[in-house]
Formats: sequence, structure tokens, C-alpha cells
Amino acid sequence: MKNTRETKQTNVVKNILCGAATGAANGLFGGGGGMIAVPLLRALGSKEKEAHATAIAVILPVSMLSFILYALRGCFDFSVALPTAIGGFAGGFLGAKLLLFLPEKAVFFTFTALQLFAGFWMLLS
Repeated sequence: MKNTRETKQTNVVKNILCGAATGAANGLFGGGGGMIAVPLLRALGSKEKEAHATAIAVILPVSMLSFILYALRGCFDFSVALPTAIGGFAGGFLGAKLLLFLPEKAVFFTFTALQLFAGFWMLLS
């Protein structure tokens, strides 16, 4: 049986790899890291709501870095970003409030349905 220190070190390495996958997806696709982070965090033992909340905390710095790199290369439209950010801020606030009240299974099934819907949307568009 592994001792506690080895287990903690293994978990840190797994979390770093989870973060790397999340960051790569976010940087490459301009978002979507949460769709990678949540399942990976769940696989590492996080509860459903904890995985969603942790994914948001991970996405913020990753998104800022991606934004800076995209903006420096001129791949950014500020006229679209501001109104979208305002809507995103409001939606994020409401979603975080809703997460507190929804049962874990409802969060899981809603997230899964959203991923399936997004995948089919991409295939058909």
C-alpha cells in the first residue's frame, strides 16, 4: 500500500496533467477547457459540484493567458467581446447560484446532455 506522501505526490501529478489537458483545450479551441476539466476532475475523485467549481477556478487564469496571446496576435474582436462578456458575467452568476441548489445528479445529467448537444451541433453544422 502506498504511503500518504506518495499518494499526495501522485495526485499532484494527476492534477497537473488534468490542468495541462484543460489548458491545451482552452488555448487551442478558444474555450471549452471546462468540458475537459470536469470529467477529468471527476475521474480523479472530485464530487460533481466540486469538479464544476474547480474547473471554473482553473479556467480563469488559463483563459486570461489565452486571451493575451490571441490579442497580441490580433485575433480578437473587442466589439463582440464586451457585450458577450456582459452576458457571460450575468449567466455565470446565475449558473453559480443555481449550482448551489441543484442535486448532484441533475448537474451531472444536464452537463452530459449539454456535451452531447454541443457534439451533435458541431457534427451537423
